[in-house]
Amino acid sequence: MKLARRSPLRGGPLAYAVLAVATLLAVFPFYWTLVAASRSNAELSAPTPALTPGPNLFHNIGEALAQADIGGALFNSLVVSSAVTAGVVLSSTLAGFAFAKLRFRGRGLLLALTVGTMMIPPQLGVIPLFMVIVRLDLQNKLPAVILPSLVSAFGVFFMRQFLLQALPDELIEAGRMDGASALRIFVSIVLPVARPGMAVLAMLTFMATWNDFFWPIVALSSQNPTVQVALKSLGQGYVPDQSIVMAGTLLGTLPVLVVFALLGRQIVGGIMQGAVKG
Repeated sequence: MKLARRSPLRGGPLAYAVLAVATLLAVFPFYWTLVAASRSNAELSAPTPALTPGPNLFHNIGEALAQADIGGALFNSLVVSSAVTAGVVLSSTLAGFAFAKLRFRGRGLLLALTVGTMMIPPQLGVIPLFMVIVRLDLQNKLPAVILPSLVSAFGVFFMRQFLLQALPDELIEAGRMDGASALRIFVSIVLPVARPGMAVLAMLTFMATWNDFFWPIVALSSQNPTVQVALKSLGQGYVPDQSIVMAGTLLGTLPVLVVFALLGRQIVGGIMQGAVKG
């Protein structure tokens, strides 16, 4: 007796309507940024502001580039975000693998201490961290922003939870029986399995680092800023020019969209894999 095949799930009109509304709500801020960046400040201040892009986009972008070193700030943010992302993904995958699959004394206590650091507000460590940066002569330099963020307690916990579900113990035991070292097991077995989770963590880390404003404005000067620090100097005056600010914001948003486009497939795969195994 043959079993009947299950038909794939199909959404009804209500599901499509909800998805359409959610998509519009998600896309509208990006669209409004484009509209505001292509209009004049007077048009944005009108009682009925325009809802379609205008002709001033390239003019406003040129003004933003003239008022602040947006190009240099974008380069600094790209260097900082890429370095922090690489450090967090590598350290979190290594530590997550150790906490998930290796047995050693004090594992539970170390994991509890790591997760416990997430409960400490980062603002409490700004003064001692800045004192350390000054003693190392790193103030106003990019390493002052990169080094404190190379390890993430959230990243360690995230990768630990992912590897607990996605990495079978049998694969590790098979590698040990073949005589592979811990490093060989990590490179040949763990990394291919952890790739979707690493992509999700990379995207979250890159976005958080790119959008960080508090620590960069403390550690860096206005002559060597990241993009979020540079944006605060746009459109200044008795009446702030919101169109110039939005033009700079549009420039600062494009790299994040590019990174999401590059990692989108891996992110969706990681979410689906977690949903199936969870």
